[in-house]
Amino acid sequence: MRFEVSHVLDAIERRLGTDPALAAGVLDVAELIYCADLDGGRPANLVRLGMVVDGLARQVGEEHVSAYCVVDKSLLSNQDLTSNERMVMRRWGDDGVVEVVVGAAARVVEVSELTGLPIVSRVLPAVWSPLPGAGGVVLQPRGPVPTGPSPVGRQLTARWWHCPDPDCANFGPARRSSGQPAPRLRNGQPICPRHDAPLGDSGPRPPQQVLAVRVDGVIRTRFVVTAAGPVVVGRAPDGGQGQVGVQLGPWLSEDARAKVSRAHLSVALTPQGVSVTDLSMNGTLVRLGGAADGELQLSRGATRQLGVSDIVELFPGVEIGRIGALASSRPLDSASVLSDAPTMTFRPGSGY
Repeated sequence: MRFEVSHVLDAIERRLGTDPALAAGVLDVAELIYCADLDGGRPANLVRLGMVVDGLARQVGEEHVSAYCVVDKSLLSNQDLTSNERMVMRRWGDDGVVEVVVGAAARVVEVSELTGLPIVSRVLPAVWSPLPGAGGVVLQPRGPVPTGPSPVGRQLTARWWHCPDPDCANFGPARRSSGQPAPRLRNGQPICPRHDAPLGDSGPRPPQQVLAVRVDGVIRTRFVVTAAGPVVVGRAPDGGQGQVGVQLGPWLSEDARAKVSRAHLSVALTPQGVSVTDLSMNGTLVRLGGAADGELQLSRGATRQLGVSDIVELFPGVEIGRIGALASSRPLDSASVLSDAPTMTFRPGSGY
């Protein structure tokens, strides 16, 4: 059973991240793992975090939604959790997929204000509150969805920051090639949440745009394209020579796999906006304004600047568009982050 529970925690890890552009909500792990009514089990259980992430995915209609999670440092020595759960949270913090801080609740509120991410909580000023439901955790609306980052948040996320600790998982050199979390503010000074040290300004970040992949009517994942370089989308882009790729293979039907090229489309962000270049053997369709009656066919090597609501179709039912312009057109399947977990793991009173 330990192996099985560890397997579930590994699955949860794949749905965590501290890049605000890819996250759909911000959570205080310390609060949510004590919501025993979600499964009727022991007082504290890290698996409940996955149940809440599932609820978030259903709420926003995105299968592989990412959650920005804040772990209070006290949890790393909390005896209500198993040694394996404490070890896993330390690893998550060391890998930068969660923030480990002193004062997690206040940090969650700060992250929401700076980034515009909605809070999922029962006790904080939240947008959604997690409750047990017939099909799993459901999120009950409690407040309005934020309209976007605060002015200060926009200024902070427009810069790269570096921590005095070169091995910092959140603000070290490795994070300057991808998304960084929001700095903590103290008297107007950006601070590393993990090391409680002033952050240095490494210069402006390139502009970015968040896009989504929809396959068979369901948003499967988000990805970010920046002015620093294009993103290649396809069945199985190789990612060679530093290439950033989005792999669609796991979501494609047999017919789609036969028509979607390994590297099908290049997506770039230029001063004029998002552009796409067809790299495939079978072509790419652009639905202008998302409408079926306004279409443009791209052949290999052709480039098109996308309008705000244009939708790119690699194959019928395999689509790319801006996040917000592209939404799931059918409910998510019952499969979840916890689908690999044995049923007995969540049985009330099981000790897990």
